[in-house]
Amino acid sequence: MSTERDLLRLDDKSVRRNFERAAPRYDQAAALHREVAARMAERLGVVRIAPSTILDAGCGTGDALAELQARYPDARRVGVDLAHGMAKTARARPAPRPAEGQSLLSRLAGFRSTPMSSPWIVCGDILALPLRTASINLVWSNLVLQWVNDPSKAFAEFHRVLAIGGLLSFTTLGPDTLHELRSAFASVDSAIHVHRFIDMHDLGDMLVHAGFADPVMDMEMLTLTYADSISLMRELKALGAANAAAGRRRGLTGPKRWQRALAELGKFCTNGRWPASFEVIYGHAWKADARFAADGRAIVRFPRPSRR
Repeated sequence: MSTERDLLRLDDKSVRRNFERAAPRYDQAAALHREVAARMAERLGVVRIAPSTILDAGCGTGDALAELQARYPDARRVGVDLAHGMAKTARARPAPRPAEGQSLLSRLAGFRSTPMSSPWIVCGDILALPLRTASINLVWSNLVLQWVNDPSKAFAEFHRVLAIGGLLSFTTLGPDTLHELRSAFASVDSAIHVHRFIDMHDLGDMLVHAGFADPVMDMEMLTLTYADSISLMRELKALGAANAAAGRRRGLTGPKRWQRALAELGKFCTNGRWPASFEVIYGHAWKADARFAADGRAIVRFPRPSRR
């Protein structure tokens, strides 16, 4: 008998298939992802780091890679995405000219322009990264971890590939995401229509367990509004955000239930606009020197005395 936990688990094949289908039109619908990426970049502005190699974990169509190159012009960039269609689109993305590759924020901050080198793009799983241990200085992951059943495994991989002193910067979605849709459909039936999302504090605990030091977490609510319910649903589908829960209803939602759900969703409208709220969680943490060996024994370091 399936438990609620089993029903809420994501179907990995469905997740990959949804993003494969979304790849051709993803950029046209990715306003939320671009906005969150810009806010991530602002947070990096207060961090002193000069990475030589950057990983965009879950790079999608590669949009953030140009921003990362503009901010860190001497860094090599690696993009990994689970969906082959996304990785293929990222590889085909033309390299921008220096002025185009820099955001307004980057140009105003004085980041220098250099010719853009091509990133290395690979289709792969962030739970089993095809990268050497300690080969990355900055892991960037924007709105990806909500598609992973166990983010602690992703954090463990990020920790593995980061060099000592490397930084993880990520965003994901929290439990209040799409609460309007969740409430509307809950009034119609007991089926799973919206994924479960993990609490910020649990993610912080996972970072510590994975070996990261000094994790910093914060959250903000962002709300997008749409002219009608069809536009809202169409954009979620264009983003690959279709329902992939293992316990989702496999058949079509009947027209009567659908209309009742839309009527409930309409109660959240303001000034004729249909809202979709997103609890955006921001986190960053550092990879510090190991304090314990693989067998659990403590590592004690004795500083070498300086020569006079």
